[in-house]
Amino acid sequence: MAMNLVQKILKAHLVSGELKPGTEIAVSVDQTLTQDATGTMAYLQFEAMGVPRVRTKLSVSYVDHNTLQTSVENTDDHLYLQTIAARYGIYYSKPGNGICHQVHRERFAVPGQIMLGSDSHTPTCGGMGMIAIGAGGLDVAMAMAGAPFFMIMPRVVLVRLTGEPGPWVAAKDVILKLLQMLSVKGGTGKIFEYGGPGIKRFQVPERSTITNMGAELGATTSIFPSDEIVRNCMKHQKRGKDWVEIGPDEDASYDEVIELDLSSLEPMIARPSSPDNVCTVKEVAGTKVNQVCVGSCTNSSYRDLMMLATVLKGKKVPPDLTLTISPGSRQVLELIGRNGALEDLIEAGARVLEPACGPCIGMGQVPSSGGISLRTFNRNFRGRCGTTEADVFLSSVETAAATALTGIICDPRELGKPVKSHGLGKIKINDAFIVPPAKDPDKVEVIRGPNIKELPKRGPLADSIEGEVLLKLGDNISTDHILPAGNQILKFRSNIPAISKFTFMHVDKDFAVRAEEKKGGFIVGGGNYGQGSSREHAALAPMHLGIKAVIAKSFARIHRTNLINTGILPLVFVGESGYDSLDTGDLLRLQDARTALSEDRPVTVLNVTKGKEIGVEHRFTEREAQIVLAGGLLNYQAGKMEGAQ
Repeated sequence: MAMNLVQKILKAHLVSGELKPGTEIAVSVDQTLTQDATGTMAYLQFEAMGVPRVRTKLSVSYVDHNTLQTSVENTDDHLYLQTIAARYGIYYSKPGNGICHQVHRERFAVPGQIMLGSDSHTPTCGGMGMIAIGAGGLDVAMAMAGAPFFMIMPRVVLVRLTGEPGPWVAAKDVILKLLQMLSVKGGTGKIFEYGGPGIKRFQVPERSTITNMGAELGATTSIFPSDEIVRNCMKHQKRGKDWVEIGPDEDASYDEVIELDLSSLEPMIARPSSPDNVCTVKEVAGTKVNQVCVGSCTNSSYRDLMMLATVLKGKKVPPDLTLTISPGSRQVLELIGRNGALEDLIEAGARVLEPACGPCIGMGQVPSSGGISLRTFNRNFRGRCGTTEADVFLSSVETAAATALTGIICDPRELGKPVKSHGLGKIKINDAFIVPPAKDPDKVEVIRGPNIKELPKRGPLADSIEGEVLLKLGDNISTDHILPAGNQILKFRSNIPAISKFTFMHVDKDFAVRAEEKKGGFIVGGGNYGQGSSREHAALAPMHLGIKAVIAKSFARIHRTNLINTGILPLVFVGESGYDSLDTGDLLRLQDARTALSEDRPVTVLNVTKGKEIGVEHRFTEREAQIVLAGGLLNYQAGKMEGAQ
């Protein structure tokens, strides 16, 4: 039977289930990836399992989110990550080595393998022919311990690219166009597989830009075939022996097909404050900007920075505009340093930052009050840049370059003759900032700073649950809304009691205090609740505050799983009337929660205040129900281990 690319890889890794959309499957995991904002909690969870060594083919721990080390909490956590990596068989990428997705694509990605990463932009490596899936830290910890990854088999969507992109049209414009077409929830329950003759127009860094921002569609992941373009990229990294050719069968079928003619595209831009608020650049051309930021895991490759340097060479940015550049890796920084492009950028007026996530995660370069920032990043949720008082646009590097020159949003086609591609550059392999695991791990002392607190847990699910609606929210609430990032907050990533005080700080500054006073309660949400980052702290912090259930119209995939893994009930409204009938302050009672889940029947939610029953569904698989009943995945796994003894 003919298979598409996704089916081929999943079948080769299938542990249980069948590749039927909507049914639960389990797959073995070859590689894992963590970063410092999510990794500390993931490794605390891994330690709690008592496994002496990681059981994956490869696991890598990156420090790329909070590299400034502006407090001892940050530096202590990084020391913990390094000693944990040495002890348990994990490679450690030091601060300054680069953004996890860029470095992993350069040095570790292998076509045909499955990777799980505790970062929602893990699908970046789909540009190399991997199935790379973002997940919560606990799911990644389970994979490191040798457990399979469970998920609902997604529908496979072929995005068939045809034609040739016009001058100044970039890979970023492809994914922005798809976001315009499909919205931030248009990829829910789907994997996007790119094919057609148009894929030959994009090199691996450009393909990775597209797969990276598939996360903004809500997709499980995105993938390109592993072809000669991938082979050349891997040979360039001196990793040609790891290349395998893999693609769909000629007569493969798909659950859905999207046709996209590249020749019909023009430069696109996402307006504030959502990645799907997309229009053409010419529709907003002339808008004055205060800041242009180039970088992030989406657009920080050698190809991207050479595009910018070539446009700016011999020119100056306006004096009232700030231009920042975040190279994606130390390798990229060394490349532009050796060939003179770094000097061109500095002379043009750019500020060059350390190879790290930086401004994308709210770590520095916060725009001014009322400022307008144009960024080559992947997300522009309100407040993610570090302030709610600024507007953030998202664009390609080409559009950013034109805007940096003029000080206003500018269609890059106004620049005239397009800049030629500079290829992959003449690299020198230097892995000095990647520390391999210790050869004698038993002698390694794992160092824990005083800010690292015990793992938060909750007991088994009670049969009767009661509490107030503490907050009612609308559609597309992101994990940045639930628990923001930034320097003030990220330093507490290994301290749930401390970080929980920032829960919903940009939405309702009194939420954490109210939740503690009320001893927890319920949150009501609209559609696509929990979109965006994979940070499981957005579930752990509410759990610590006593949140018993989130009732929403629909959930984003990763956050729904994180809620289940922490023992919080994600319940879905049946129809619109239930959502409309609830108000903040209403007293709710789940009268038979434990019994209902045990018997696989609907949970009854009573609005005690208004004397009405609310129709909800849990939509759990049998395994998910058992996890919630146990009070979370760690409790569930411990119970399984006890039962096996």
